[in-house]
Amino acid sequence: MNSLKTIEKKISQLPPSLVVKLDDYLDFLLSQRKVSVNSNILKQTWAGGLKEYKKKYSSLELQKLALEWRTK
Repeated sequence: MNSLKTIEKKISQLPPSLVVKLDDYLDFLLSQRKVSVNSNILKQTWAGGLKEYKKKYSSLELQKLALEWRTK
């Protein structure tokens, strides 16, 4: 909490025009944080993508084939 008081003290010394710029910059930083948090969410858009191969191959064989397809 001590650092917040230091930041508040510094902000109070800024002219109003720079406080507005600081506010914009803080909004930017917060928006960047939201993007990075949401980018870590696992998307399973691939689920069911190998359904047509289910009867042809075992799960291990499908894993090996999927690895081959990704490295092509």
